[in-house]
Amino acid sequence: MIEIHPTAFVSPLADIEDSVKGSRIVVGPGSYIDAFVKVKAAGGTGDIVIGEKSFINSGCVLYIGNGIHIGNNVSIAANCVLAPTNHEFVDRNILHQEQGFRPSRGGIVIDDDVWIGAQSTILDGAVLSHGVVVGAQSLVRGTLEPFGVYAGNPIMKISERK
Repeated sequence: MIEIHPTAFVSPLADIEDSVKGSRIVVGPGSYIDAFVKVKAAGGTGDIVIGEKSFINSGCVLYIGNGIHIGNNVSIAANCVLAPTNHEFVDRNILHQEQGFRPSRGGIVIDDDVWIGAQSTILDGAVLSHGVVVGAQSLVRGTLEPFGVYAGNPIMKISERK
């Protein structure tokens, strides 16, 4: 089920797939989904909920997987991938494509006032606390502390917002 608030903008060139597993995709008041954003109903039964006045820039891909919660006033720069799901692969006698998915690590949680730089990848279990800034081309797993400025692969705290 796709719910778009009347004051939200979703570009006609964005591609939001409706889930066949009953997941909700919610775009909150004043939020903006740019052209060429892809929301893919794959890998689980979580919901994608986008809060108020959040911006998802062109070229981003969001997989439903185990769910994504995006808070208010979040900015996600171009070409980011949010992947709250993981394929199973441990049994070498079974093709990885036939092993299904690993258990959830809790989906992705992005709190309010977060800015994610271009071409970053956010993985299942990531928690971006209030006020976090993530530098371009970063790989995010685990919990990032409030108001921290992070960058890299592996991601490291490089400073803090004052």
